[in-house]
Amino acid sequence: MRRIGTVDRTAQGLAIVNVDSDDVPDIGLMVINESLTTVGRIVDVFGPVDGPYVAITPTSSTGLTELVGTKLYAR
Repeated sequence: MRRIGTVDRTAQGLAIVNVDSDDVPDIGLMVINESLTTVGRIVDVFGPVDGPYVAITPTSSTGLTELVGTKLYAR
């Protein structure tokens, strides 16, 4: 399990996460929260090379507004 970052905002049904480390996660990885609950899957990596973002499509049981401010991890 490795930390991806904290959810910055939501847009068009996706959670936008500012990546914390230099190790950018791959598209398709499952994403979990601190309680090890699956919250979604990475669908896009975008932004500048020195500060990339990832877009996460949430699972059907995850509310987008609940994710803002949440630390997320790649499984």
